Amino acid sequence: MAAPEITVTTCTSIADIPNTEWQRLAGCENPFLRYEFFQALEASGCTRPETGWTPHHLIFRRDGHICGVAPAYLKSHSMGEYVFDWSWAEAYQRHGLPYYPKLLIAIPFTPSQGPRLLLDDDARAELTPETLDDLLSNLAAQLGAHSWHLLFPNATDQALLSHDQELHRIGCQFHWHNRNYQNFDDFLAELTSRKRKSIRKERRQVAEQGISFRHLHGRDISDQVLSAFYLFYQATYLKRGQRPYLNKAFFEQLRESLPEHLHVIMAIRDGEMIAGALFLASESTLYGRYWGCLDEYNHLHFETCYYQGIELALTLSLQHFDAGAQGEHKLVRGFEPIITHSWHGILHPGFRDAIADFTREEADQVTGYYDDAHSVLPFRKQTQE
Repeated sequence: MAAPEITVTTCTSIADIPNTEWQRLAGCENPFLRYEFFQALEASGCTRPETGWTPHHLIFRRDGHICGVAPAYLKSHSMGEYVFDWSWAEAYQRHGLPYYPKLLIAIPFTPSQGPRLLLDDDARAELTPETLDDLLSNLAAQLGAHSWHLLFPNATDQALLSHDQELHRIGCQFHWHNRNYQNFDDFLAELTSRKRKSIRKERRQVAEQGISFRHLHGRDISDQVLSAFYLFYQATYLKRGQRPYLNKAFFEQLRESLPEHLHVIMAIRDGEMIAGALFLASESTLYGRYWGCLDEYNHLHFETCYYQGIELALTLSLQHFDAGAQGEHKLVRGFEPIITHSWHGILHPGFRDAIADFTREEADQVTGYYDDAHSVLPFRKQTQE
């Protein structure tokens, strides 16, 4: 007798999936996959139809039982994704075709690699790339979407996404790796003399402006500190003429429901908070997520987000520091290039072929950029891998 087929449906709230089922499949190690993270997004109103992020989380079932889940949204725009497809949407529009809505399988506002298809072992073994493509493409069509997109998967998920009907994009980020450093000076010792002196000079100039730093964790982050941080966070967006993606209620709920993952670093001058950065930590990785300030200070951004972040990763004995998307200025500060991935199911055959040509050309450019970045790393030659 044939084994029951795997099916996939969606639900419009994380509350429609039992917490125990989600936790069984997602675990508790990655903060962005915690049930409470999605609860905070929904309860605060950050992911709802009015913001263009309508929850449609995937539920995989076999014989009526849940065998997998995935965070997913029906999107009416492409903001907050960090894998840019604006040109694709414009091409659809020029031909009088709708590009939105699209089905997005991703962590909102979070360009960090990790698991996206949270499947049990039997389901992962049973699914093939062809089967998964059929499931996701049929689901997208049923929802009235014209495409599906899975952003920043890890290697395990990528093995299920390699299919000739799906389009693979790559990008480049810069991450810091802890190579058994005991302290910041150990890290600096691995850099060339010129880069080591440059970083020390930047840190010294921050201190000479009378700026010190305070590290806070979890529920030790007071309402006063959280309010100050949110003011700084808002300023980062307002300076670019944008509204912030996340509201204060989201950060308040994060502090209450995931305190073990949450860290804030505040910059202090003359007894006043002048800037702040928010981090989330797993058992192995520090994630630098949000930062802001009201006034400009020399090298303050580098110190608060990168050097203080490295200090925090070392204090927590973490092996990896993901400081977010873009920013090749990280390269000269000891952050190394890594390749990121996304996979895209385009339902329109003509556009699929055209976008496939684009992704191939883009991959050549990104690979060249990645190679060039590796060639200018600030490490002494014998320490590079």
